[in-house]
Amino acid sequence: MAMRDRLNTALFTARRSPIREFSNLAASTPDCIRLTLGEPDFDTPAPVRAAVGEALEKGQTHYIPNNGVPSLREGVARYVRERQGLSYAAGDVIVTAGATEALFVSLFGILNPGDEVIIPSPAFVLYRELVNLCRGVPVPLETAQRDFQIRTEELEALIGPRTKAIVLNSPNNPTGCVYDRKSLEAVYRAVKGREIFVVCDDVYRELCYTEGAHSFAEYAELREQILAVGGFSKAWAMTGWRLGWLLAEESLRERLELVHQYAVTSTPAPFQTAALRALTQDPAPMREEYRKRRDLVLAALETMGLETAKPDGAFYVFPSIADFGMDSTRFCTRLLTEARVAATPGAAFGADGNIRLSYCCEEARLREGLFRLARFVESLREAL
Repeated sequence: MAMRDRLNTALFTARRSPIREFSNLAASTPDCIRLTLGEPDFDTPAPVRAAVGEALEKGQTHYIPNNGVPSLREGVARYVRERQGLSYAAGDVIVTAGATEALFVSLFGILNPGDEVIIPSPAFVLYRELVNLCRGVPVPLETAQRDFQIRTEELEALIGPRTKAIVLNSPNNPTGCVYDRKSLEAVYRAVKGREIFVVCDDVYRELCYTEGAHSFAEYAELREQILAVGGFSKAWAMTGWRLGWLLAEESLRERLELVHQYAVTSTPAPFQTAALRALTQDPAPMREEYRKRRDLVLAALETMGLETAKPDGAFYVFPSIADFGMDSTRFCTRLLTEARVAATPGAAFGADGNIRLSYCCEEARLREGLFRLARFVESLREAL
């Protein structure tokens, strides 16, 4: 027997991210416009970058508390209280290596083999893969027929004796939808009185374009069931810094922090000061630029005749390609090779009749990408 066959069996069902695969193909294609990664084109704000130098000059290069320095944990608790209406104390905060680690800590911490996790679909590929790696069972909840919203009857039909958690991502990747009050109430009714966790991936929370958007994490009476995830990557253009947070009620946090402690020890000491500085920077200018780009993309897609839901947050659109009689992987492959535009197949998110376009790239490149997409779509229609 080869030693490879002795690896953890969960690794053999894990799949590489199609988002990364198409981004890598795009990188090797000359003059290709990449509309794949959720990678802000903005630089991290200058005061945040400067804070790292200040921290290094002060010798902040040694071990720090596993969950983060007290000032940053206090800063995160204050930020989510004042900006997001969440009632968490500094002691409820774990500073993580991005939102991804926060999600891993959450799912590893709550799942036993065979536990089921309901994931509204289409959904970010990470959720399914993490559940599988944690020996859980992903259970997709189809939302396409409900305008990507959650309704009671469909959700209740999936809840069974092995249901351990529901994952909510709002604003959503890949659709850009924001869960409405009926969606949040449907989840509330489904989990109230049941021993079911709700993992709230709110990493795009600061990139909402509508007033009155809410997170399920605001249901304070259910805080023993809620694990709230946030991060610095999207709203402050800090993807490479790998900084995020996990909020959990004390009795949960006290156990979950052990996963974090033994997996990463802590996030880098100099970055703690920079992260605290980031919380003082208003993300509104970036958000408004994304809103402008969203409107640009929606107008272009309407002209092309590509039906799409209007995103109310994040920086993605998820148009339908149902008119063209091909799966999303073939569509994106041809788009890349024939038009030199990289998009992500909807199959990566559980919706093979769509593609995801990211509009967090520089506007001139975005316009050129849309122009090329329009020509490609026109050629497909002519061939029908």
